[in-house]
Amino acid sequence: MSGTIIVTGASSGIGRSVAELFLEKGWTVGVLARNAEKLAELALEHDNVVVLPADVTDPEAVEVAFQRFARTAGRLDVLFNNAGIFGVAAPIDEVPVETWMQVVNVNLTGMFFCARQAFGIMRRQDPCGGRIINNGSISAHVPREGSVCYTTTKHAITGMTRTLSLDGRGFDIACGQIDIGNARTPMVADLHDRQRAEGIEPDALMEVSHVADAVRYMAELPLQANVQFMTVMATKMPFIGRG
Repeated sequence: MSGTIIVTGASSGIGRSVAELFLEKGWTVGVLARNAEKLAELALEHDNVVVLPADVTDPEAVEVAFQRFARTAGRLDVLFNNAGIFGVAAPIDEVPVETWMQVVNVNLTGMFFCARQAFGIMRRQDPCGGRIINNGSISAHVPREGSVCYTTTKHAITGMTRTLSLDGRGFDIACGQIDIGNARTPMVADLHDRQRAEGIEPDALMEVSHVADAVRYMAELPLQANVQFMTVMATKMPFIGRG
């Protein structure tokens, strides 16, 4: 099966891995991120990529990117709503207000902008329909210490996922969420560095390719079926019983 998909945060980490897998499987992939140079690397290797340099916190840039992809690809079957950042790991009174605003703008407002554009395209294309897959986190269920900005936004994404699932029913738009725990990405590497600095044994990791495989499974389901929530995590990381 192949189709069309936009992947946000596609320049590195989970987004990059997902984009590369879908490109290999013959999908037309819109890669959206701020780093145009890293996105251009994908274009050198694949003919079925649409480079969409944009900041997810800029609603006009997001609209331009999504509309360009829809014109180029003909339709939008899937959005992997992935772009996100962690912010400062600290108790709430040590978190700068600027950091809070930055994390909320990327993780929540940016995901709202992207879902809004995708929903509008999917609702009005012929035939209508599509799938939105939001990148949550196991922090959407159980937080880790010092993660107030990240955890709060990921709880909010769960609310977005549930609401879009309801709102999309009349338009054949499915919405699900993948909650990921400790894939081997630069963001998790930073967390491990902090753990080592504090004399803590770093959490177990899994390869990011397992996340890409899970997203592909969700994306390739017929619209009559939906994975509402999926948790993919390193088996031995702290999650069950955390806290």
